[in-house]
Amino acid sequence: MNLRAALAAHRLIAIVRGDDPEGALRTVLTLADEGVELIEVSLSGKDALSVIERAREALGPDRPLGAGTVLTADDARAAQRAGANFAVTPALGDGIGAAHGLGLPVLAGVMTPTEILAARTWGAAALKIFPAAQAGGPAYLTALQGPFPHEPFVPVGGVDAAAAREYLAAGAIAVGVGSPLVGDAADGGSLAALRERARVFRTVVQDATP
Repeated sequence: MNLRAALAAHRLIAIVRGDDPEGALRTVLTLADEGVELIEVSLSGKDALSVIERAREALGPDRPLGAGTVLTADDARAAQRAGANFAVTPALGDGIGAAHGLGLPVLAGVMTPTEILAARTWGAAALKIFPAAQAGGPAYLTALQGPFPHEPFVPVGGVDAAAAREYLAAGAIAVGVGSPLVGDAADGGSLAALRERARVFRTVVQDATP
């Protein structure tokens, strides 16, 4: 999978994390049905590996499906066995190198210029600015692009629809969105409301795509 190309094409990653495995699975499948092409299931959610495995079975072998919160080499190996075809980390750690070695492209969590350089050295396909809102929002992304004008940045953390527009306009290759998109669906909440939010975010990224 060419993760960088997928990010550039779709501009949005949905982040699913929940305490209800059935709700999380329904959330993944509903987002996919609404045309959200890039979905990650955070390993910090309940029975996340089972959710990934069942989602992979339902979605087929080729659909992008990521594992999030990949912290360790064991996490990376388990995610691949479950059917993930890309990995997302919140920070730099053993999970990056292990996932890269397994052939899983990595969206690596970074905050500082030093971490950006390290992540690229370790083979990250793209760079997740996390937590983006607390780091300074779109202004921080703009500041990073001074020394790193060609890096594929994906702001994550506190990204609602308005912020998504700002980040994409500021040059982010994509945005990662958790609760402003998923809401309580992964805990058993309304799928109808999830569909409405998905359509809002899909409109945002479609409007931002040249």
